[in-house]
Amino acid sequence: MVPDTPLLSGAVARRYLALHHLLAPPRGVEGGPEGVMAVIDRLGSVQFDPLGVAGRNHDLVLHARVAGYRPAWTDELLYERRVLFEAYNKSLCILPLAELPWYRIAWDRALERHEGDAFVAHADLARHILERIRTEGPLSSLDFEREPMVDWYWGPTNRVRAILEALWESGRLGLARRVGNRRYYDLPERLFPARLLEAARPTVDEQMRHKLLSRYRAHGLLGDGGPAEIWLGIWEHAAGGGHAGAPLRGRLRRDLVESGALLPVAIEGVRGTRYVPAEARPELERAVGEVGAGEPPGGAEPGVTLLAPLDPLCWDRDLLRSLFGFDYIWEVYVPEARRRWGYYVLPLLFGDRLVGRIEPRVDRRAGTVTILRLWWEEGFEPRRAEGFVPAMKAALADYLAFAEADTLAWSDQAVRWGRLFSPPRRRQAQGKRSAPQSN
Repeated sequence: MVPDTPLLSGAVARRYLALHHLLAPPRGVEGGPEGVMAVIDRLGSVQFDPLGVAGRNHDLVLHARVAGYRPAWTDELLYERRVLFEAYNKSLCILPLAELPWYRIAWDRALERHEGDAFVAHADLARHILERIRTEGPLSSLDFEREPMVDWYWGPTNRVRAILEALWESGRLGLARRVGNRRYYDLPERLFPARLLEAARPTVDEQMRHKLLSRYRAHGLLGDGGPAEIWLGIWEHAAGGGHAGAPLRGRLRRDLVESGALLPVAIEGVRGTRYVPAEARPELERAVGEVGAGEPPGGAEPGVTLLAPLDPLCWDRDLLRSLFGFDYIWEVYVPEARRRWGYYVLPLLFGDRLVGRIEPRVDRRAGTVTILRLWWEEGFEPRRAEGFVPAMKAALADYLAFAEADTLAWSDQAVRWGRLFSPPRRRQAQGKRSAPQSN
């Protein structure tokens, strides 16, 4: 523990996280593209994932925080106004375009890697793609003749698609727009301001420090360790070859603490030192005051929201267990026979407590959201929890609107909860789909 480190109670730490994440109350940020920017300004980045089973990850993150959220608002900021862009930070993320110089390291490292493999083995195709896009404007993989399959990150894929992605990862192409999950690429100089592309390059250390701080900003209470995926992309070349991440993070973290950018804290019942971003001090002080006065989170009646599987609040699953008593694993890549819960299951936040999990499915063609299953944490009784039932109804009504669906359906195993939680608006359907028994 760092000397003179403040000790927080678990209640204060949970309240602080709800406030820091703009979830107290949920969906409390004013709607519109400006609301999206307010969330990005607070969190620094939002992880992108294309799976749309219950809504894409970044849309779910924003829906949890922005009133009446619509995915078109983020698309406008990304592909029309271009104040946001997609790049690798912690995996693929949506980032403020103004910070592009601080994330050039991802382009540089991808270029270094691909210049030693893909751009050598497929040099003619790379030149052909760049020339066509330079001449014709934004193109997708469908605009090229089909090529043979090649081995790629996730498995065999079309050669054009692979080289387009390699050119984009290396900063030689930019993302002009998405149509569904199909990507259209253009030259970066036609997408991004010259002042950003030509800006003086921060040093590798400065870029890495910025990336490290971005993880602490997004989560709000990370420690020294945690799951490896939290720290993706923060490494340096090790002596003798290979990569070294932990020593670099330790050195940069000490720099951030010494500069005052991170504030060390300890939490009752949680091992190790945790770090609060300096700009989050007001939320920490508010949490101390609210808990001490017995006030509800954010001074409003506790609300319910569905959290995205890659919501930054869910990044550190060890902290979820020790601080919230909540064991969460995103099982989308777990073989069905080994899943404990389900394919695409979302945590349920009530105020500053994680009280259960829900498995929704969105059928956009049918205009239907189906609730397959609901689980409650041990000791939580939804009927007896003051304010929970109306808050859950409101959350489901808002989720239905977010999914642009007209019908909320309940599987045979979840239908008893449908009788309790069906919101007053839009159409309801019960017993439409079967699913394994919930508790």
